[in-house]
Parts: sequence; structure tokens; C-alpha cells
Amino acid sequence: MANAFNYIYILATIAFTVYGQLILKWRISKLGPLPVEPIEKIKFLLLLLLDPGIFSGFAAGFLASLAWMAAMTKFDLSHAYPFMSLNFVIVLLLSGWILSEPMTFQKALGVGLIILGTVVAARG
Repeated sequence: MANAFNYIYILATIAFTVYGQLILKWRISKLGPLPVEPIEKIKFLLLLLLDPGIFSGFAAGFLASLAWMAAMTKFDLSHAYPFMSLNFVIVLLLSGWILSEPMTFQKALGVGLIILGTVVAARG
């Protein structure tokens, strides 16, 4: 059994991943829709890369990768990977709270099933 402190690597992976998803959606929604014309699409996407928030989202993804590599030195993949499903739960809840996205009964039921599945898989 891994030391409880080692779970910080999994927690960091989740935190960086969730931050990256939320900041990308928040900044992209502030910058407007994807243009229709191909050249305008390319220009828009390249400009997104220059946005500090977008860049921080990519940096968070890189840090999540580093934290995950550290976690892989401490845990079996079959034990650690179910925790990644918590990304769905946290992103859904925070997107409702921070981004004012709708929370439906189906989404809430799905989140409950994800949590149940994570608990079952992590104990197995």
C-alpha cells in the first residue's frame, strides 16, 4: 500500500487538469466563437495561444503530466487511474458554479455513478 502522502501526486494531477479545462473554456468564451473562414480560423487559434490564460491552461496540462509521472512511480496504474474520473465530477460541478453552465438531472446522476464507480475501482 502506498504512503498516504503519495496521493498528493494524484491530487495535483486532478487539480492541474481541472484548472486547465476551466481556464481554457473561460478564456475562449470571452474571446468569441471560432470564425467560419479557414484562414480566419487559423488566425483566431494562433491568437488564442498568445492569451495568458490560455497559455496557463497549457502550462497546467504540462504540470499535470509531471504530477502523473510522479504518481506512476508510486502506484499501479490500475489503482491510480480510476481517480482520474474525478476530473469529470469536479469540472462538471465547477463549470456550473464558475461558468454558469446548466446542471441537469442526467448530469447529476452521471456524476453520482462516476463517484460510485471510482470508489468501487479504487478499493478493488
